[in-house]
Amino acid sequence: MIKITDSVLYVGVNDHKVDLFEGIYHVPNGMAYNSYVVMDEKISVFDSVDAAFGDEWLKNIASALEGRKPDYLIVQHMEPDHSANIERFIKTYPEAKVVGNAKTFSMLNQFFSTDFTQYQELVTDGSSLCTGEHTFTFVFAPMVHWPEVMVTYDSKDKLLFSADGFGKFGALDVQEDWADEARRYYFGIVGKYGAQVQSLLKKAKELEIEKILPLHGPVLTENLGYYLGLYDTWSSYSVESEGVVVAYASIYGNTKKAAEQLAKSLEENGCPEVVLTDLARSDMAENIANAFRYGKIVLASLTYNGTLFPAMREFIENLTERGYRGRVVGIIENGTWAPVAARLIKERFAQSKDITFAEPVVTVRSAVKEQNAEEIGKLTKALC
Repeated sequence: MIKITDSVLYVGVNDHKVDLFEGIYHVPNGMAYNSYVVMDEKISVFDSVDAAFGDEWLKNIASALEGRKPDYLIVQHMEPDHSANIERFIKTYPEAKVVGNAKTFSMLNQFFSTDFTQYQELVTDGSSLCTGEHTFTFVFAPMVHWPEVMVTYDSKDKLLFSADGFGKFGALDVQEDWADEARRYYFGIVGKYGAQVQSLLKKAKELEIEKILPLHGPVLTENLGYYLGLYDTWSSYSVESEGVVVAYASIYGNTKKAAEQLAKSLEENGCPEVVLTDLARSDMAENIANAFRYGKIVLASLTYNGTLFPAMREFIENLTERGYRGRVVGIIENGTWAPVAARLIKERFAQSKDITFAEPVVTVRSAVKEQNAEEIGKLTKALC
């Protein structure tokens, strides 16, 4: 249990058993499922935790309450890692009310067999709940990143309970850089919904915020402009850092060799940062995050069964479904008898906004030859 303010306590849990968050994202440092108690004339609990940690969560709440009983469970997000223990909470504290919006209660009925009608405290966008000294204002944030999501502003302590916003991978008992894991988290999970995040940020600018309390990751207490600035950059699909990502898919090493030669050439010609990655052997979420972080990317792929190599195809699909835009894309293709990777890559970006293809396309015929070195030099100049 961690004291955040005189009246706000952290009652969340750390999960070091999980290997894949949401069944897809590698989390070697675990996850935190955050929950908070606000002590007042009436006591509020913010969100639940993953099903596997119900006992620990209820124990943390009981310890924070010191014999008192909660009056409200405020449900900001219905994803199971935050809602799985709502039914257990109501059975433990049957006099408490569950605070949520219409979509919250619709989802509750889908996840649980309990009829929550008698526990229901329905709120609307912009409505408030006073618990004594604290007044909570509910701000709806649909599709950040589920349709029922809302965030909550506490005017007394100037806190923003931000649901999944400003979250990150990693348990709270592990020290690591916030931005790297928050970026990987954002573009993996929230990245498709940049417009909705921008809308929420505009609302947040109207509030005086001293602390941000997310449902994953640490409470943010200092230099909030840094975190808000990153979210503004990410959700507007702007370039965060100058540099080039060189992402390749290779079978026998020839496409890899071309990618390595380009990366070396970029570095020798003063490119600020070059990230070289093997799409088949690296973390997809990190590759996605880097593609959005930097302004330029080179895709190096062989032709495989008349199409793109699977790892490259998956990578591009992940980018386009998240609204990849406003970037420069270079291409290296390889094929022994019918190279079509360049054409297929361009086709897959056909619906993406503001994509500029760097010239020339480097075409490798089986193995890298001297003429390819000349093409790589020209592509380097175009990218630098």
